[in-house]
Amino acid sequence: MPEPKRSHGPADWLWQAIRDEAAREANAEPVLASFLHATVLNHATIEEALSFHLAGKIACENLPGMLIRDVIDEALTKSPEIGRAVRADIQAVSERDPACPGYLATLLYYKGFHALESYRIGHWLWQQGRRSLARHLQNRISELFAMDVHPAARLGSGLFIDHGTGVVIGETALVEDNVSMLHGVTLGGTGKEGGDRHPKVRSEVMIGAGAKILGNVEIGARARIAAGSVVLKDVHPGCTVAGVPAVVVGHCPGALPARDMKQSIESDADAP
Repeated sequence: MPEPKRSHGPADWLWQAIRDEAAREANAEPVLASFLHATVLNHATIEEALSFHLAGKIACENLPGMLIRDVIDEALTKSPEIGRAVRADIQAVSERDPACPGYLATLLYYKGFHALESYRIGHWLWQQGRRSLARHLQNRISELFAMDVHPAARLGSGLFIDHGTGVVIGETALVEDNVSMLHGVTLGGTGKEGGDRHPKVRSEVMIGAGAKILGNVEIGARARIAAGSVVLKDVHPGCTVAGVPAVVVGHCPGALPARDMKQSIESDADAP
């Protein structure tokens, strides 16, 4: 995924676009004005707004919002790449979801995005050796957003996880940049073996709703996994697979399925 056109800071074009949208919404719907000021317009950066918003969602009786916000702020400050990934993720949602009206809606209302950015905080904690807190955060994400991602999993930027509901990603999974997946996707193991046991999904892959990819298999760049498929073997780059178990039904090496989000299955005869 290309980096945003400008780096974050005073010339952060994406943050300014979000603020402009929030100001228009506040004027158009006075009932939401206080909410929009509290979540967006009172903050100086995307990082501040995201920290405030996620902390409010994740907080619980035994982990107050102020404490969890301190943790999120620490992660965002010490790991600037999280902020870059957040920006790429916001753009990915707005570009790939025809139901998304703009950047503001992604930041405030899309729970697939909220779960993904909460995972990024948990992953940072895991890397710092703060694994009890990372697991606690994983549990809260699962309860709140119905999406369960192990904090040790490695997820790239520019990801679009539509709806998020029912998505499960295992401990040793890898998802590279610019991947799209719909609800009900599982990147899981095949039994109770330990070690490196989860899928490796390369860039520009689209994974349809309800697809299950199981075991330490590789999904090549620009592949398309049809909805409801069960993938148990490697998928070569540019291939479309479907079925239970999944088999190759098409070849589209020049396509960018994660971006076009097409759900159709193209046969070899129809593919370019």
